[in-house]
Amino acid sequence: MLIGLLVLLLFQFVGELFVLAVGVPVPGPVVGMVLLLGCLILKGEVPDYLRLPSEALLKHLALLFVPAGVGLMVHFKLLQADWLAILVALIVSTALTIVITGLILNRSAKKLHQMSGEG
Repeated sequence: MLIGLLVLLLFQFVGELFVLAVGVPVPGPVVGMVLLLGCLILKGEVPDYLRLPSEALLKHLALLFVPAGVGLMVHFKLLQADWLAILVALIVSTALTIVITGLILNRSAKKLHQMSGEG
């Protein structure tokens, strides 16, 4: 369990270093998780030492959103001033995500159907 947490933190750290070195406007932990995903795809499986702590963290995922919620309340005046733009951005991005996910799922299902020889 401890080794898995260390691996997760190591990838987060590498992601932070990458963002600092390259200057991309993406959070370091996101870059780290993409790098971890790439390594896991190359490996072809998720090792138990990484799967177990990941599942433990996912069980408490809602708790990890509390600091972000508190951070939003710290900047309440800024949010209050730009609420309409934020609301529009949330609605548009959610709608685009749903549409794009549906299109990808539809295309994947068609290809899977063709590959199985039923189409």
